[in-house]
Amino acid sequence: MIGFVDMKTTEKLGWRQQNRANRNRLAFWTFLWLVTLAVVYFGHRYIWQEQPVVTGLMIVVNVVIGFVMIWANKVMLNGLDELEQKIHLTAMGLSLGTGLVLGFAYSALSDTGLIDFEAQITHLAVVMSLTYLAGTFIGMKKYQ
Repeated sequence: MIGFVDMKTTEKLGWRQQNRANRNRLAFWTFLWLVTLAVVYFGHRYIWQEQPVVTGLMIVVNVVIGFVMIWANKVMLNGLDELEQKIHLTAMGLSLGTGLVLGFAYSALSDTGLIDFEAQITHLAVVMSLTYLAGTFIGMKKYQ
């Protein structure tokens, strides 16, 4: 199956090739997770006309693929050297902290009526993603 790399085969690969295979695996599963998430949202409305059983099944598929994506991320991180691991884990910590602090503040703004629109989880996902990217970029520049 595409996305899974036979561990016997990857043992023969060099360090750079192994990292490339790990990144490709993560990219594949991340893309697949995003596609299944879009299928849930748009399929619910436009394809299967809000049938709860189909929607529930597609959400289960999305969650399973999401856990495979998490596993692929773990494999990729384990394949990095210590400095790259430090950079990524620091960026992840920054992203998690930012997401928690700003997420709860954003929710409080929405719940108390201080903002006129409803807080959406997608807004938080964008903030966390940009924070992770910035943290990774800053970490790479710091150690160059």
